[in-house]
Amino acid sequence: MPSTERVFAIIICLWYNICMKHNVWHSRNHKKYLLQYHLIFVTKYRKSILDDELSNEIKLLSCEICNKNGVNILYMETDKNHIHYMIDVPTNLSIEKLVKLLKSYTTYHIWEKYNLSKYYWKERTLWTDGYFICSIGNVSSETLKNYILNQG
Repeated sequence: MPSTERVFAIIICLWYNICMKHNVWHSRNHKKYLLQYHLIFVTKYRKSILDDELSNEIKLLSCEICNKNGVNILYMETDKNHIHYMIDVPTNLSIEKLVKLLKSYTTYHIWEKYNLSKYYWKERTLWTDGYFICSIGNVSSETLKNYILNQG
């Protein structure tokens, strides 16, 4: 079971991003923008390994790497074999780079803390090579929020 401090850190990270930065137009260098996306990662071979402990650790690691790169996680939730994010991304960070950062950072640290060799004996992996992403302009943010929060 994750420590109370780590769970509290996840809650604070998400609270700050939801309350302080949700649906706020950003201004930087003569730009005004709001780039929000729905992003999904699936575990390799769709292994159902994301229990509460592993999910909380992945959420905390995701908050850490996103905060370092100016990305706001508005909502995030896991199911047994995938994670959903609703994110707000700055213009100077490509989606491909963000995906690479999130996948590599979470995979490295999860393998450091947990031995996943009983699930992935050939390679040190966690996520599939692919991902799903779409802008949230085609659905309301409330609809997407309810969908993500009702996972699992």
